[in-house]
Amino acid sequence: MKRYLPFALLILSAASALPAHAASREAVHSPKQGVICDKYACADDKGLSKTLTEKYIGKKAATKLFSQGEFDTTEFTLSNGIFCDTKERLCRKDRYFGAGGKRSAVSDKYTKMLFGK
Repeated sequence: MKRYLPFALLILSAASALPAHAASREAVHSPKQGVICDKYACADDKGLSKTLTEKYIGKKAATKLFSQGEFDTTEFTLSNGIFCDTKERLCRKDRYFGAGGKRSAVSDKYTKMLFGK
């Protein structure tokens, strides 16, 4: 047992050096221009897509996501908190409204990733 303790402490110290949200932020990616994915779903400029989710994440994820009944696929929040609205053609820092009922700031990085602007 004692011989494993230094190794366990090394692993714990390495894991604690990373911010808690680092893994979820890195999980959002763009497999090609105009497509954005996290570990649960993929979307294009029309919204969440069963076809793209199946292609880039897998059939199991696509079936799970789209078996929840009807829902608005044009507005979605990614696993890192980024909120995208395909009708507005923007992604924002989050889905919440601030003072005065204004939406959060635009995320240039994710808006460009999804909409190319």
